[in-house]
Amino acid sequence: MSADPKVLLTDLLRAALKSVAPEQADAAILLERPKQANHGDFATNLALQLAKPLRRNPRELAALLLAELPASGLVAKAEVAGAGFINFTLAADAKTAVVREVLARGADYGRGAHKGVKVQVEFVSANPTGPLHVGHGRGAAYGASLSDLLAFAGFDVTREYYVNDAGRQMDILALSTWLRYLAFFGVEVSFPPNAYQGDYVIDMARELRDAHQDRFAKVTLEQVLAGTPGLPPAERKDDEAKQQREEHLDALIGNAKRLLGEDYAWVHGFALNEQLSDGREDLAEFGVRFDKWFSEQSLFDTGLIERAIGQLEQAGHIYVQDGAKWFRSTDFGDEKDRVVQRENGLFTYFASDIAYHLNKYERGFDRIIDIWGADHHGYIPRVRGAIVALGLPPEKLEVALVQFAVLYRNGQKTSMSTRSGEFVTLRELRKEVGNDACRFFYVLRKSDQHLDFDLDLAKSQSNENPVYYVQYAHARVCSVLAQWDGDAAELAGADLGRLENERELALCASLAAYPELVQNAATDYAPHQIAFYLKDLAAEFHSWYNAERMLVEDEALKLARLALAAAVRQVLAGGLALLGVSAPASM
Repeated sequence: MSADPKVLLTDLLRAALKSVAPEQADAAILLERPKQANHGDFATNLALQLAKPLRRNPRELAALLLAELPASGLVAKAEVAGAGFINFTLAADAKTAVVREVLARGADYGRGAHKGVKVQVEFVSANPTGPLHVGHGRGAAYGASLSDLLAFAGFDVTREYYVNDAGRQMDILALSTWLRYLAFFGVEVSFPPNAYQGDYVIDMARELRDAHQDRFAKVTLEQVLAGTPGLPPAERKDDEAKQQREEHLDALIGNAKRLLGEDYAWVHGFALNEQLSDGREDLAEFGVRFDKWFSEQSLFDTGLIERAIGQLEQAGHIYVQDGAKWFRSTDFGDEKDRVVQRENGLFTYFASDIAYHLNKYERGFDRIIDIWGADHHGYIPRVRGAIVALGLPPEKLEVALVQFAVLYRNGQKTSMSTRSGEFVTLRELRKEVGNDACRFFYVLRKSDQHLDFDLDLAKSQSNENPVYYVQYAHARVCSVLAQWDGDAAELAGADLGRLENERELALCASLAAYPELVQNAATDYAPHQIAFYLKDLAAEFHSWYNAERMLVEDEALKLARLALAAAVRQVLAGGLALLGVSAPASM
């Protein structure tokens, strides 16, 4: 049987319902796969659902539906259970038919057909102010897997990275690089504690020196520090001290711009390009690709920020206070109103975000998915508010939150502060445990749940390591097929009726569940469901492999088991690919 058993069962129930209760013939019919195997292959609560409107006892109604169920070779057993559920057990040939379907469709098995639905997924979008760390890695793995899952489910997906190449953080990076560069020429400025501290900044400064010698160093210490307020003692952590440090930093940035003149843009661009190139390379090596890298600066260059704020102003959603322009975000559920343009005329980050989302809508996406760190949860109401205020449909925007992963090495939690430089880079993590372990472990939990990354487990070659366990199942099938050394085309004609034991039929049921799982995981934005499924499928395969011989003397039985094993291999490989994990032929 090539048709979906769930669809066929739904048709059978619909026919029974028309006979028992014609007035409810169009009622929704929900069929689910029971968690317990002894409850059959599918179950429905249809009788429970209709008992009240039909004023019937649900168990009696379920019995009536079964009595009117058309005869079908699909169903081996149908029975009333519990308070009025109907459990269906499929005939063996209905279960094993999926093997032939998997082998026929190959890598397309499970692929959906949401053609024409344009979805944009924006993820990572880390400020290019330093190397990507292990926290960014989780957002990258989640975004990439979600994008691939949505594409496999049939959506037209655009993967996008929003490059924060404008604003204060980039100025701080440029200043940090310049100050380290000046030190090579004896201009020793006490390095600000709130500038970027990492060794990568010194490396950029060294490159600047080697390529341009003292071109940007023709200044004195007095010129660099002119007019800068003093720094408070390092031990002071109060708000006033923090504000003084920020004012000191802003004054240094102002001096750098004045002293370097046109060369400041060159230093700024150098630092940006170095970090952006590093991030691109890091992500590419991680198997994470983007269709578009969108520049924040382009929002200024095209005047889109001014246009967006102007639209809000015309609609009455902007007011002026103390020389600054404020968006009335409290009208849309935010805890307070937000500044979009400061009294000095500079637009805020929020203004850029408003314009960026306006741009997304104007590009005609049917669905817009923003993947943000969980610490940005409070940002959602103001962005949604701006979308509503612009007269755009807010239901198109969905925000998926990602908790940062916490890395433990030798039982010690590792700090990941980009400014302080005390962080573990994504590149270091990948080098230590490998891309496959990184990608799989990052999506083992729901994205908005806390994740502790266990390095020892990720590196272990044991059944407790989930990625190893799944990959080993794939490699085992490859090994068996290599030992057989037959023509794979023979498997398409295998007598699947020889697959009779419980483990084999359970594997078939798991394979049959894969297409629906893909659709559910895509709908729920939940690639972790794929990871869980692969672990369970691998466990079922290992159990079968350990209990039964594949290469038996009985030729028909051998081909049937090899066909099932090959189908398992195909689904394991497909599922791993959705998570960005390799499917090795040997381990």
